[in-house]
Amino acid sequence: MNDGVNGVALAVFIFFFVLVTAMGFLAARWRRAANEQSLDEWGLGGRSFGTWVTWFLLGGDLYTAYTFVAVPAAIYAAGAAGFFAVPYTILVYPLIFTFLPRLWSVSHKHGYVTTSDFVRGRFGSKGLSLAVAVTGILATMPYIALQLVGIQAVLDVMGVGGGKDTNWFIKDLPLLIAFGVLAAYTYSSGLRAPALIAFVKDTLIYIVIAVAIIYIPIKLGGFDDIFAAANDKFSESGKGGLVPDHGGQWTYATLALGSALALFMYPHSITATLSSRSREVIRRNTTILPLYSLMLGLLALLGFMAIAAGVKVENGQLAIPQLFENMFPDWFAGVAFAAIGIGALVPAAIMSIAAANLFTRNIYKDFIKPDATPAQETKVSKLTSLLVKVGALVFVLGMDKTVAINFQLLGGIWILQTFPALVGGLFTRWFHRWALLGGWAVGMIYGTAAAYGVASPTQKHFGGSSEEIPGIGEIGYIGLTAFVLNVVVTVVLTFVMRALKAPDGVDETKPGDYTADAGDPGVEVELPPATAGTSH
Repeated sequence: MNDGVNGVALAVFIFFFVLVTAMGFLAARWRRAANEQSLDEWGLGGRSFGTWVTWFLLGGDLYTAYTFVAVPAAIYAAGAAGFFAVPYTILVYPLIFTFLPRLWSVSHKHGYVTTSDFVRGRFGSKGLSLAVAVTGILATMPYIALQLVGIQAVLDVMGVGGGKDTNWFIKDLPLLIAFGVLAAYTYSSGLRAPALIAFVKDTLIYIVIAVAIIYIPIKLGGFDDIFAAANDKFSESGKGGLVPDHGGQWTYATLALGSALALFMYPHSITATLSSRSREVIRRNTTILPLYSLMLGLLALLGFMAIAAGVKVENGQLAIPQLFENMFPDWFAGVAFAAIGIGALVPAAIMSIAAANLFTRNIYKDFIKPDATPAQETKVSKLTSLLVKVGALVFVLGMDKTVAINFQLLGGIWILQTFPALVGGLFTRWFHRWALLGGWAVGMIYGTAAAYGVASPTQKHFGGSSEEIPGIGEIGYIGLTAFVLNVVVTVVLTFVMRALKAPDGVDETKPGDYTADAGDPGVEVELPPATAGTSH
């Protein structure tokens, strides 16, 4: 790693950072609505985005700086086991094709802004809605922190911030500036800012990957030499070469499946989805989003390239930025660093908005101020989005980066436990609200306790997301085991509640709501009493 600052790369990075900052603030004027003081406008972009804007927004939302840095870093450290991210993104799109259009339709019909809004309306339970909201916020916080980790990795490789002995404020000042800019344009422009910036972010990422997948192998002697070098490294380290052993295959498969089930439970995924203008936009996007999986597969190969290039780093998250620093001309390294940096800003903005919407609609309005006006909701959501980002910044600056990664893995275990209430509720009303709450509690407790008992070389607790599967004896993804327990408890308790004739909540939805589109006759957004009369 360079001891000094890479001036050329830094200049290119700053150019793109200034460009997207300007776009972030200008986005407030993009498709401006007559009434901007509502969560539909600030938090969902007016529910007005078409196919390509939604595609870039979802891509910018799901394929983050963390993806860019951590997926190839996992390949660099663990070999082919790190490729689990590729099959899980392949699995997820047929899955979401079945339920996302239904969620969009019912949310458009009833003015739902969050998944918790839907759960409350479907099951008539504020308690279950609160559980889903709190889970979403907790799972999102470390995810936001990891986007800042991605920016920090790039700044470290460029030599920005000084050495180990530099004053902490000077060392972290560039990250603080990036955070301040992100907070300002998110507050000002809402979801429109990341939607506009996502065009630049995804274009840069595709360019960098296209160049890297051709240019770097040429410099390293071709893919034969790259795979041979990687195989030699893992054979010498006792990991059995590139392919996981039998035990590792269980971990690989369960992690891929569990991650696929969890991805669109995250609040930011749903926020980007609900910003679409029609049901058909969602259906089309589930068919073209796999293009990002192709990009992800090529991106993962950079981990093997880093091994072949002789990259040596103490922190695996620096492997790919360091590869770019070593292999590319300075000016193109700056382009690559800008792609990672902007790849952090877009999802961080969406995640903070999504978490803020959950707090505002399902905690503040449901339990603190039920008569909140749309303008008050918007103001609270804006302020909450700032607090969420501050919390993520404190998390990054105050904890070891490995801790941040492991807490994000814990967040994945947590968010998967909302699947029965959300996806189950989209297809059936059979599950009892109290049974869903009981299943969620069992899944959360088991998942947290199991993850707490996992140690790593750097942590006594929460050192990973895999543990022995009870009754099977193989090592598997804790989140999937917790999910199975969740479903079993939910089904059993539902039979019990039905037998006891426990009261059901009121379902405010109708069967036709789940297939309605924006252009269908008679389909208008039904506003809650406090928001009636405002422009949506």
